[in-house]
Amino acid sequence: MIQLEENLPNCTFQLLTDEGMQSPTTEDLFAGKKVVLFAVPGAFTPTCSEEHLPGYVTLADKIKAKGVDNIICLAVNDAFVMNAWGKVHNADEITMLADGAGDFTKAIGLDMDTGAFGGLRSQRYSMLVEDGCVTQLNIEPPKTFEVSKAETMLALL
Repeated sequence: MIQLEENLPNCTFQLLTDEGMQSPTTEDLFAGKKVVLFAVPGAFTPTCSEEHLPGYVTLADKIKAKGVDNIICLAVNDAFVMNAWGKVHNADEITMLADGAGDFTKAIGLDMDTGAFGGLRSQRYSMLVEDGCVTQLNIEPPKTFEVSKAETMLALL
């Protein structure tokens, strides 16, 4: 599992934008930037849709006012689902990033097998990444939602 002061692995993601499908890399997203990354088990799922994403949408301006260049929401879903989920929640200030095959999630060791729920998914977490290096890491214990909240990240900034 990824640890504090480790660099993120080089991976390619999927991102659907108004300009079409993009394939940004870890370097594209994190090099030379201060980024809050939070991951959810699945788009359109109860806790993710009712609390996790909405918290970051509500506090995006305050988080960015602390010197954060970008806020990224990541899930092991496809880019079309992530884009639609972001639109439903007015997540204009959040980059809705797809880790479709879970390559990044597996590479950082925060994957989990949910069986019939959807197979490979991400654990729920948040992290602060500075120039590609993890400087804060908040991993939720199973069936909890406390340490990865937007309010918690804002307080840590």
